[in-house]
Amino acid sequence: MGSLTEGAIDNIMNGIDVEKPVLQILGNKKLSTSSTGERYRLLVSDGVRINSFTMLATQLNHLVTENILSEYSICRIDRYAISMVNNGGKQKRVMVILSIDVIKPGSEVGRKIGNPMTQDGNPESESASSNVKAVSPPKAKTIKPYVPSHNISTTDISTTPIAGLSPYQNRWVIKVRVTSKPPIRTWSNSRGEGKLFSMDLLDESGEIRCTGFKEQCDKFYDMIEVGKIYYISRCALKPANKKFSSLNNDYEMTLTNDSEIIPCDDASTDIPTIQYNFCPISEVESKAKDELIDVIGVCKSYNDVQTLVSRATQKELKKRDVELVDESNLSVTLTLWGTQAIDFDGSNNPVLAIKGVRIGEFNGGKNLSLLGSSNMTIEPDLPEAHKLRGWYNTTGKMQETKSLSKVLGGGGSNSFNGPILCFKEAVDLGLGRNDSADYYVVKATVNMVRAENSLYKACPTEDCKKKVVDQSNDMYRCEKCDRDYPNFKYRLLASANLVDWSGNVWATAFSEEGEKLLGVTAQELGELKENDSDAFLEKFAQISFNSFMFKLRVKMEVFSDEARLKTTITAVSPLDFKEYNKFLISKIKELANIGKSE
Repeated sequence: MGSLTEGAIDNIMNGIDVEKPVLQILGNKKLSTSSTGERYRLLVSDGVRINSFTMLATQLNHLVTENILSEYSICRIDRYAISMVNNGGKQKRVMVILSIDVIKPGSEVGRKIGNPMTQDGNPESESASSNVKAVSPPKAKTIKPYVPSHNISTTDISTTPIAGLSPYQNRWVIKVRVTSKPPIRTWSNSRGEGKLFSMDLLDESGEIRCTGFKEQCDKFYDMIEVGKIYYISRCALKPANKKFSSLNNDYEMTLTNDSEIIPCDDASTDIPTIQYNFCPISEVESKAKDELIDVIGVCKSYNDVQTLVSRATQKELKKRDVELVDESNLSVTLTLWGTQAIDFDGSNNPVLAIKGVRIGEFNGGKNLSLLGSSNMTIEPDLPEAHKLRGWYNTTGKMQETKSLSKVLGGGGSNSFNGPILCFKEAVDLGLGRNDSADYYVVKATVNMVRAENSLYKACPTEDCKKKVVDQSNDMYRCEKCDRDYPNFKYRLLASANLVDWSGNVWATAFSEEGEKLLGVTAQELGELKENDSDAFLEKFAQISFNSFMFKLRVKMEVFSDEARLKTTITAVSPLDFKEYNKFLISKIKELANIGKSE
């Protein structure tokens, strides 16, 4: 009995803190409801007293399902929190285990230590073991009533750990660090307009996502800073949607009109900055599509920013592809979006740590894509990052890597990362004839660009690309925005015939890519069309017989009950003859079966 911390249970249940008590596990009971998911209630003993009012934090459920916390196991409770439940009309303390280490497995112990009694003096027996029955998960403890923010000081607040939160009671206060706060998201549909923001919160017991809508966006978003610590209370709890969050918590929080967020001046070094569960790149291939993971790697190469047009919203999207590699010498394509894509600088091969990145599939390969809720840190101060940096600087940068992503080229300085095809090869491969779109890179010459119908008058609103109706009264109507405007904005919709040695295609270039191709802005073209038609036509004639590197999107679409392969120019860049010659030489060596020179 000397191996257990005698008297620990009585002290803990009487509100006396016991540092790292050693207890024995005598049984467990799975609690499962439609709203909370699975939790486990434990029967524990200190050799003198038994207690069935002990809960295992949900992030530790695997210790039971994997039979690590087997019967008779002797364990050290490294961290725990005390919460309250209503037991027959009386408040009862419940110990929530946040961190536990098995000192000796049950198979080695093989027996109950001592003759522990329940609090009413009964010995532990089958009846006591059956006392581990389903009850509502513990309600968060708030020792003092909630104090309004104008009266709060750090000494007045009794906090509950994230792992102890329960949807059955909202009278709790958590003390947390904000680890992520993506930009506000907006939407507009037939039901109206709205906006929301989310933030990831962390304390020493776990992490949780918190979301605010409309009024809460206006009230809280600007005051919250990533990395700072806050007291948060009076939020609603609901089961987490694991499709959009990789956080290890069964719940997520929603801000309400009653919610309060108060900055905490305490440095609180016991609250970590961020928690990762890194997945090696070598394991990405075996993961399921749309699964969210944490990953760390070195940026080996990166493409230029590309502009896409969302088919759903017709909004322009900015993206950049990054080749991420780790010590396995495997690489995977990571796609950045929006401002992260625009601001990213990979010239010094930075180490990237990303939390909550989504796995995608393309042409039989796997890739990664950042979400609005993802958290990317460049050159993080982590042991894993320092180890990766040392590997890459000494040997990694000189080694060839195998890609898990079937990347068909890119734009700009890294156009030759993936295979480059001619038009005949793209046809032979059947690209674009499946359910999803395909992409490939081609070196092609512009045969001609049609001048007719190359421009249209578009809504002047920045995020709207819809064509406006000229009402012949100096006003222009946008049906999508349901508004009249005194002006419009010219937008380019260029149709180009591209040729190489093997064939030709007609491809459409929208806005930015069309402007890059013609070397003039849509607005300038519109003014030429209005004032100097000859100069307008000359702009289209000048581009003929010039060669570029194109990234093309191909997909089968139906027009008037007829299936046609639609080709869109998603990226265009001037031909870098030096880089292209390297590609040609490598192809010649491959065809001639010539090994690479040392």
